[in-house]
Order: sequence, then C-alpha cells, then structure tokens
Amino acid sequence: MRLQTGFRIAYKCLTDVPMLLMLSVHPSRRNDLEAADRLHADPPLDVERYLDGFGNICNRILAPPGLLTLSADFVIRDSGLIDPYTPAAVQHPVARLPPEVLVYLLGSRYCETDLLSDLAWSLFANTRPGWERVQAVCDLVHGHITFDPAAARSSKTARDAWVEGRGVCRDYAHLAVTFCRCLNIPARYCTGYLGDLGVPVTGIMDFSAWFEVYLGDRWHTFDARNNMPRMGRVLIARGRDAVDVPIANTFGPAELVGFEVRSEEAASRTDRGGEPARSGTAMPAGQAMIGVNSVALEQI
Repeated sequence: MRLQTGFRIAYKCLTDVPMLLMLSVHPSRRNDLEAADRLHADPPLDVERYLDGFGNICNRILAPPGLLTLSADFVIRDSGLIDPYTPAAVQHPVARLPPEVLVYLLGSRYCETDLLSDLAWSLFANTRPGWERVQAVCDLVHGHITFDPAAARSSKTARDAWVEGRGVCRDYAHLAVTFCRCLNIPARYCTGYLGDLGVPVTGIMDFSAWFEVYLGDRWHTFDARNNMPRMGRVLIARGRDAVDVPIANTFGPAELVGFEVRSEEAASRTDRGGEPARSGTAMPAGQAMIGVNSVALEQI
C-alpha cells in the first residue's frame, strides 16, 4: 500500500522566532519513503537537522517576521497490515527489564505516576499481567474519556484527563501511559500520521497520538483513543510524553494561522512499461525547499 502523506502549517511571526520542529518521518520508517519527506518553506529558510536524545529527527530554524508556511508532501510505502496482536506477550519483572527501557517506568511532565498509582492498582490489580492488563487499561481509558477537541489544552495532564473525562488523542495516550507505568509496564508516547484507512472518516485530520509498551522483549503498539488495531500508522517521534515530541517549539511570538494534515491511500503508480515508476518530489507552488546544513544527516 502507498500512502500520500504530508502537512501544511502556517505561522504569523511578529519578529525573528527560533523554532524546533519535529515533523520528519521517524528513522525507523525512512526506508519506506519513495522520496525524501523534504520540508518546504515560504519564504525559503536554512535548517539545522539533528537527532534528539530519543532518536527522533528534529529541524531547527529561525522564522522571519511575517507569514511563514511550512509543508511536506510525500509518498510512503506501508504493509497495509493492522497493528500486530500478540496476546502471549509477557510482562517482565522490573528487575529483569533492559536498562534502556527503565526511563519509561518513571513519571514525566504529563504522566503523574505518583498521583495515579493507587488508582491504577485499585482498577487493574485483578487483571492478568502482560497483554491482557494493557488491553484492560485501553478499554477503561477509551470508555472513560469522551473525545472532545474543545477540551484540549497544552497544560492538560493524565490526572486532568481522568478527572475531567474529556480530551483528545494525546489525553487518551497520556492516561494509558501513566496507568501502565504505575503497573510496572514500560510505556512510551508516540506521535505521527494515522489516516482513516479501513474505518469511517472521522472528520478533519490531525496528527495522531498512540503509545507503545514493552512486553515479551519488544515494543508493541496500543491505541486507547481508537481501541482497535489500525493500519497505516506513520511514526514521527517517540518520547516520555508530549513534551518530548511536539510538532513545534516556538521561542517567541508565533501565531498558528493555518493547519492541514493529510494521510490517505495513494493509487498504484507504474511507468509505461508496467514497472514501478521512479518517484520524485514535487515542490508545492510558491514554496521553496529548506536547505539542510547538517551533512551527517543528509540521508535521513
């Protein structure tokens, strides 16, 4: 399956504004790109590209005063398979977990394990450790929170989502991640594209949030918002919670004035001989590609 994917985001800046952008496809999916998911800007800008401490691709720019439009439009190959179902995946004792996953047991900015630990154990102590327990978390979070974009706010934490019972996909993910960590299951927050593939169209598309847990010696995808296996996930970034993976950190006055996200199935593409056509990157009209200053990261 081929996915036509991308975004168009516009900011109005009153002065020069440094920005850190996390909008590139995750390194784990780079080989699936038919062409680079190059960032375009109007006006044209230079960018410094680097990998953060969680292995995500970040772009650093200095936005000029006035209107700035950022966009990307690319095709990525996908298996077309739904999220794997592995009910036999076991939960490891904390003492036997690999050192690199231990950070995902700890509380973080939006995941207050200290405030929700007693609640988590009162709700899930009688569930079977492992896959069954994580699914029980998803079932409860999915039923407890009502999807409501009007209830979204940048300061909202897992505890807030529990108390208020309303929110968006990041709130579902934060609450589920927090419960899992309270139950000694390493859990990390994910963000990326998730189009309405194989399901009814839900409305205006946005970037999506889900989470992964460490069971049976590897990471597994769960989604408390949709609470069902889905196809066509395109990962952008992973971290402890949303504070590690924002699409943009702006260090100055920058008003968001335009926002569009796209991820949908693309038609099969063949050349005249019937073989797969070579892919190219079309530059959106009126925009210029951002130049990359980091030679070491040119290939990602």
